Amino acid sequence: MRLFGIAGYSGAGKTTLLEKLLPRLAACGLRVSVLKHAHHNFDIDRPGKDSFRHRQAGAAEVLLASGARWVLMSELRGAVEPSLAEYAAHFSPCDLVLVEGFKHEAIPRLEVYRRANGKPPLWPGDPHVVAVASDEPPSERGPADPVWLDLNDAEAIARFILETR
Repeated sequence: MRLFGIAGYSGAGKTTLLEKLLPRLAACGLRVSVLKHAHHNFDIDRPGKDSFRHRQAGAAEVLLASGARWVLMSELRGAVEPSLAEYAAHFSPCDLVLVEGFKHEAIPRLEVYRRANGKPPLWPGDPHVVAVASDEPPSERGPADPVWLDLNDAEAIARFILETR
């Protein structure tokens, strides 16, 4: 399983890009998974549901299953957060895991950048950014700059991800 990162500030268009990339990568015969790191507390469960009550009562893990999907919820309860590799080990076999977040991990990344967001680019400070997908071309380019891709050309971005090792 190969890991490839998608980075960028909130509002840059990471989720929209992933929505365009996933069907293109799947059409190439790849089994693709997504690992998204949340920087805030989240819960996919609802108070009052059996699974919520089981976790509240102290279950370390609750697996909720149906004929359509399943989800495993693990409670850290103060333990150290698992590493990217530990999270990825939970996936079923796949060809590619697109990773959002985990910016300190040494995996190749594509930065989604929009100047209109008013935020500085990440790539000058992140040696793992191998490409930038933007809605406008760079003002100037240096020889050490990452590859620059048109954010609106999902086909070219998918090809780049497939070709990058």
